[in-house]
Amino acid sequence: MVTSRWISRDDSASDEALLAGVAIGDERAGLLFVRRYQRRLYGLALGIVGDSGDAEDVAQEAFIRIFRHAQVFDVRRGAVSTWALTITRNLAIDAMRVRRGVPTDPSDRVFLELTSGHHQPENAAIATEAARRVRGAIMELPVEQRRAVVLAALYGRTAAEIAEVDGIALGTAKSRIRLGMAKLRQGVVTEEAR
Repeated sequence: MVTSRWISRDDSASDEALLAGVAIGDERAGLLFVRRYQRRLYGLALGIVGDSGDAEDVAQEAFIRIFRHAQVFDVRRGAVSTWALTITRNLAIDAMRVRRGVPTDPSDRVFLELTSGHHQPENAAIATEAARRVRGAIMELPVEQRRAVVLAALYGRTAAEIAEVDGIALGTAKSRIRLGMAKLRQGVVTEEAR
């Protein structure tokens, strides 16, 4: 095992430092990298493939590719997060293409879900209406809160990551998320009442 003395005991190391540690085989760096990115990669994959099992497979394959190619990452070409999410996105799209080309057996669980009442037009209309209400409530938020809520809820960013990206204090990031979520909740409830 190769160990790297510059990876601290906590997970405050930069993404670039963790990936450099991964590139030289540092197990601690690899563990911290997975902990930092597992929710984001899984969340992105789930959003694309729509199935938790497939999303897990995509995220796992993304980590394998990231670890295998860590030594060729070039910080001048972009952020580690962009690189990792792009790998995940491409794998998820590939998984969808493969799945689309396979005929479905009528007794298959996926086929049964597709023919269940869950996917009936009236249910789709309800889901579309709910999505419209949420979008409307998000657009009513102040820009700073909207950004914090979207980064946290949709992209799986932590308050610390949002604080770092936006150049604000951690407490400010936490407040923006908390207040934004409260306003969003209230906005959706108000919209439902109309």
